[in-house]
Amino acid sequence: MTADLVTIAGVDAPTRLLIGGHWSAGRRGVLPVIDPATEEPIAEVADASEQDAMDAVTAAYDALPGWAATPPRERGQCLRRAFELMTERAEPLARLMVLENGKALPDARGEIAYAAEFFRWYAEEAVRNEGSLSIAPSGANRIMVQHQPVGVSVLITPWNFPAAMATRKIGPALAAGCTVVLKPAKETPLTALAVAGILAEAGVPAGVVNVLPTSKPGPLTEVMLADPRVRKLSFTGSTEVGRMLLKTAADTVTNCSMELGGNAPFLVFEDADIDAAVSGAFVAKMRNGGEACTAANRFYVHESVAGEFSAKLARRLAAVRVGPGLEDGVELGPLVNADTRDKVAGLVDRVAGDGGRVILGGHAPDRPGYFYEPTVVDDVPADAGILSQEIFGPVAPIVRFADQSEAIALANTTEYGLVSYLYSTDLRRALQVAEALESGMVGINRGVVSDPAAPFGGVKQSGLGREGGHDGLLEFTETKYIAVDW
Repeated sequence: MTADLVTIAGVDAPTRLLIGGHWSAGRRGVLPVIDPATEEPIAEVADASEQDAMDAVTAAYDALPGWAATPPRERGQCLRRAFELMTERAEPLARLMVLENGKALPDARGEIAYAAEFFRWYAEEAVRNEGSLSIAPSGANRIMVQHQPVGVSVLITPWNFPAAMATRKIGPALAAGCTVVLKPAKETPLTALAVAGILAEAGVPAGVVNVLPTSKPGPLTEVMLADPRVRKLSFTGSTEVGRMLLKTAADTVTNCSMELGGNAPFLVFEDADIDAAVSGAFVAKMRNGGEACTAANRFYVHESVAGEFSAKLARRLAAVRVGPGLEDGVELGPLVNADTRDKVAGLVDRVAGDGGRVILGGHAPDRPGYFYEPTVVDDVPADAGILSQEIFGPVAPIVRFADQSEAIALANTTEYGLVSYLYSTDLRRALQVAEALESGMVGINRGVVSDPAAPFGGVKQSGLGREGGHDGLLEFTETKYIAVDW
């Protein structure tokens, strides 16, 4: 059965479900894919049903013994080849992503490079799934520890990083010897299907990777998690949905990894290099148009430098060109859909009512597409509602603080704990503050923390487990202890 390829931006993207090595039309019909810059459809893909999901679980379960028994070097070679193919096709893949996601082309190029790196990293980690051997303290036996593949894994990825969130899960799962069923976001299925096609071309056997775009993610996920053959759920998305999935997974005690919402504070102390802080703030806020769980969400700036910081940040954002992501020079594309744009607009309107002072932007331009202007709001009260939730858009609210203890308290006043950023030229202070911040990751004098070789994840209600690094491989394994005497 053919993949029913649609050629978009130079990529022959599959438009059918991938189940057991076959491209299937599915049982529910089709799902439109919308270009956020024009609000017009660019393609239709197969819309998976619950029965399609069961077929995919069966395919993954049947493929599991063979893939788990495949030598680690061979699994790694498949991932290495996938890295090479993604790198060779980086430009058309980036352009495809722009059309279904809306992000600016420079952001899309960066994501494809980042996404491919997960395949390269886990190609190398596949041969490093090391156990241990020791003598029991009593001397009665040896303690042998192995890390075995956890089994069939359901992977649920969001729309904001459709390539990187897929490869960050598929890479370690395949390296560990697991088979997977990937459910991409309904807004961005084409990138996920294109990545699946690359993996098949790279030599990954039929049934090891299955992909199910769907307009009904809740029922689809529920039937998979109810199946005892599914032993792993790896989810990236909102905390609200993550809580519901954890409740569902509890019925079968399914192993869960959760990368959930964020509300990242960005702290600028009085001794900071303000120009460097503005550059870092621009990256931390505007990467992916602010549609990232790692995006700087709350800017806490010492009162002695707040005026300089806000003015310079506003000047930098004012220079950003807004438009369709494939146009030359565009740094900010549209938001992903109308609901997201309207949410961002509502947050800005409310913070202005709370006493914040909009010094740049604050409007959706009068044009087709889900655009919103880069926006800076100064003098935001510390209890303003915008500070308690993810903005997921190009809006920077700035709060002033008086001393270090106040800054730490404000930063930690949230149920989230994914990432924090801080700028200070005093390394001793920076490390003290980093240790005090309640987040799984901290960037010191950096606006980006993500790296395939580093453990990515949060604390509190930002998630469970880690992705990336060696930790990411272990998330797809079960630890087995064998007591042996010789």
